[in-house]
Amino acid sequence: MGVSGRLGHGHESSILGFFKSYSEYTPRLIKDLEGIKVKNVAAGMLTSACTDENGSVFIFGEKGVDKLLLKEMSNATKPSLIRELPYAEEVACGGYHTCVLTNFGELYTWGSNENGCLGIGCSYAIHLPEKVQGPFLESSVVQVSCGWKHTAAISGGRVFTWGWAGSNGTFSDDGHSSGGQLGHGTDVDCINPSRVCFADDVKALQVSCGFNHTGAILEYA
Repeated sequence: MGVSGRLGHGHESSILGFFKSYSEYTPRLIKDLEGIKVKNVAAGMLTSACTDENGSVFIFGEKGVDKLLLKEMSNATKPSLIRELPYAEEVACGGYHTCVLTNFGELYTWGSNENGCLGIGCSYAIHLPEKVQGPFLESSVVQVSCGWKHTAAISGGRVFTWGWAGSNGTFSDDGHSSGGQLGHGTDVDCINPSRVCFADDVKALQVSCGFNHTGAILEYA
């Protein structure tokens, strides 16, 4: 579905355009990325992003709270280069926030910061990439994943999570939220990266966030 231009084809409806359709039913090459060697791609709720072999980040979709860093347009219907970032290795998109991992193992986040999902010690929206610090000052980040309003990362073989933990009955059909996605044993939101406790002989290999749940691959020594 191409609403808000998140498919990157230059419009917000299907290529046929009949009945204001917003869907693409078969894979289609993004023309503006033709000839660019894409390394990593991520799809969020209303935005998409990718990185290329030169470490550049391209993003497209709904502008919202400046999560696209594009002040001159409401939505980006074609991939737009983000110039405010160092060499990027990986990008991840959440519900309304974006994370970029650099080749130096630094993590940058921006966008809607509800429930502290950016991990920068506050919960107000950020309009430019901001470096996540805390435990990541001691060891580099090797992987990041975004849920709807929570984020997880691996650093030093450990899993860190932050953001929405399921508190306040946020977003569910029955008015109650299912919590626990941060893995901290409570439904209390966390505005800074916090370690998920496993056994001492466990090394985290991969982490992945769903809408309101998180999974990890662990290696036991």
